[in-house]
Amino acid sequence: MSSAYIPAGDGLWRATELTRGPWDPGHQHAGPPIALLARQIERAAAPLGLTHVARLTANLFRPIPIAELRIDVQTDYAGRNAAHFSATLYAEGKDVVRCTALVQREADLPIPQDLPGHPLPRAPQAPEASPPGRFPYGTGKRGYPDLVETRVAQGKFFRGPSAIWFRLRHALVAGEAPTPIERVTVAADSGNGISAILDFSRYVFVNSDLTVNLLRRPEGEWICIEAQTLLGPASGGLAEARIYDATGLVGRSTQSLALRAR
Repeated sequence: MSSAYIPAGDGLWRATELTRGPWDPGHQHAGPPIALLARQIERAAAPLGLTHVARLTANLFRPIPIAELRIDVQTDYAGRNAAHFSATLYAEGKDVVRCTALVQREADLPIPQDLPGHPLPRAPQAPEASPPGRFPYGTGKRGYPDLVETRVAQGKFFRGPSAIWFRLRHALVAGEAPTPIERVTVAADSGNGISAILDFSRYVFVNSDLTVNLLRRPEGEWICIEAQTLLGPASGGLAEARIYDATGLVGRSTQSLALRAR
């Protein structure tokens, strides 16, 4: 079965062509490598009884080549109910991505049903009611659009605010079922793409980071990113999104954008 990554032994990972992104045929889309970092952080937190990744921030230092990768994870602080972790992704001898994360202990806690702002909102349309969609870019080679299945809940790709459902067609790691945080991070890094308002053929609007905040663990295979892009007057921008599963809101994400003319 195809996958985004294949374990290569000794803590190494081999990226496959399914990770290829839109900006350069030799570089990965940032979603899959961020998900791989989240996987390693999640595994470091599990022995502490911490299972909810409440916040993950990825700082993207350099383009991520489709190559062999190495990940180092550190526990920065571990308390009874929460811990902070950092993880660094290396490729071709350079650190290319650094993540920090807050992981919390989960517990059953009934809350009143009539709180302000509740019940939480749901995605504009369920995945089964949403028509299929596909990213309107192509490198002529297999890549990220082949890794994920997408359905359009609202709006249109690359036409401003939109809501797109994502489901992994292939495993993130060979032989493993994706975890909830992996499904979220693979999709969330596409927020600036699905809600783009600049002409892709004339402008570059790359994100240099991604922050995801989750209020609970998502459920099911489908993740909806309801995103919008906002542009400033001095080559900066922000993509922000609500994140849903099939039962409702699970969190938010933001991406800082650097805008350039091609």
